[in-house]
Amino acid sequence: MKFIPLAILLIFTCVSSLTAEPVPLWPEEKTPYSKPIDKETGSPSIEVYSTKGADNHTGAAVVICPGGGYGGLAKDHEGHQPAQWFNEQGVSAFVLKYRLGSQGHHYPTELADVQRAIRWVRSQAGDFDLATDRIAVMGFSAGGHLASMAATLFDEKAYEASDAIDEVSARPDFAILCYPVISMDSEITHKGSRNNLLGPDKAADDAFAATLSSEKNVTAETPPTFLFQTNADTAVPAENATRFFLACREHGVPVEFHCYQNGPHGVGLYRGDPILGGWSDLLKNWLLVNSFYAEPKPQAAVSGKVNLDGEPVSWGVVTFHPEDANLPVTSVRVRRGNFSAKPEDGPVLGSSTLTFEGSIWEATGKAEDKAVALTSLSPGSDAPIRVAVSEAMKPLQFDFSSR
Repeated sequence: MKFIPLAILLIFTCVSSLTAEPVPLWPEEKTPYSKPIDKETGSPSIEVYSTKGADNHTGAAVVICPGGGYGGLAKDHEGHQPAQWFNEQGVSAFVLKYRLGSQGHHYPTELADVQRAIRWVRSQAGDFDLATDRIAVMGFSAGGHLASMAATLFDEKAYEASDAIDEVSARPDFAILCYPVISMDSEITHKGSRNNLLGPDKAADDAFAATLSSEKNVTAETPPTFLFQTNADTAVPAENATRFFLACREHGVPVEFHCYQNGPHGVGLYRGDPILGGWSDLLKNWLLVNSFYAEPKPQAAVSGKVNLDGEPVSWGVVTFHPEDANLPVTSVRVRRGNFSAKPEDGPVLGSSTLTFEGSIWEATGKAEDKAVALTSLSPGSDAPIRVAVSEAMKPLQFDFSSR
């Protein structure tokens, strides 16, 4: 049998955002810790992916810190690609080119660069049509350590102020840490990142290194944090993200942590993988829940009753979907036919559509009972259920039919 080679031609079409030339973080003569700059790395700067004027513009922004062990910058899959993903969400992105230990730049230079980047973005809010209270920092691997320092050491005076930008707050409003180097503990840290960050004079100083273990620097003022990691990561063990997660819990910081069983280190978005590539969808949901995409709106208390096929729902959930898709959805649990939520847990004010999922097994004990998910009151209707959410809402009554 003659085998005919099979040639597969893959054609990739990339739709990229327009980016400006790199914007220097400081005027050259005012750059702190100035040393000769590597030609490839260049001066500390940010590359701008603005959504101002776009139909989906949300006013939110993110400063992205690529990884690279503090010795290089993975600017493509941990910089430009995430920036374009955020642009798809209507979020302006700013990719940070921070200085590197491999070029002789050691702590606190890197912290100075990320603090200045956050201050610069916040100071330019008017030019880019941004909300100054919806600015996130994101980092991958060693860039995750830099982002975690931004989230925990924002009050640290990493450099001397040189202009009005340095009077602006360096605190990010959200932190997104992806397979991050967190700890300088020699048992779990990424040794290359530690050595490059601290430099030859400090790398062996465990006491000094411990001051830059970000899990030790979490406070109640640390911003809400999203963590993504894989258990199979051998370059930066999951203990790093886990320690930060536990520190956030200890200090009451809102936090969400996703640790996938499989996957190597340094994956970036990995959107081609149907499992691991789904982490960005989890991030999008988390940002939605935390009012990143739109200014938070007041919420209202709700209560009511739910019947299914004439019987009280024994267990289920009703979910309010605001007309503005950038506002968070709210789900309220149904038990024994009743549901209620306090104002802080209720839906946002305004018009919402409602979906229902639940069952009545415990109510009737019939073998033919089943769990259902419904978007209308009866299978024969396509009309969505609309609810006007107000602060003076009366108890609601929903009678669903599954047949």
